[in-house]
Amino acid sequence: MMAVAEAFNKELNSMLESRPPVSRNKMTAITKSAIKSIKHYKHVVMYVEKFIAKCRPEYKLYGLYVIDSIVRQSRHQFGPEKDVFAPRFGKNLAKTFESVMKCPPDLRVKVMKVVHLW
Repeated sequence: MMAVAEAFNKELNSMLESRPPVSRNKMTAITKSAIKSIKHYKHVVMYVEKFIAKCRPEYKLYGLYVIDSIVRQSRHQFGPEKDVFAPRFGKNLAKTFESVMKCPPDLRVKVMKVVHLW
């Protein structure tokens, strides 16, 4: 049953196969894979947090985009009250954000844009 969560992790890490920026199609595929893995949402969140912590600085912004995309899709599909992703991402958000801010200085403006949207 964990296969869907592992498939999500593979999809997420496939971002590293091409240079930034990450395409809209790739972001959509990652988001769909996360939603498909909703029964294992804790693993999905853990994989994204681990990705952001360990990836090279130029990919950290895209990790944040993944969080944003998953939460938006989940809220859209299931409604804000049934969304399981936002509260789970919220648990370690300070630590995740600290890691995201290790991105190149020119990308920090984009990080702040995402944060202001929340």
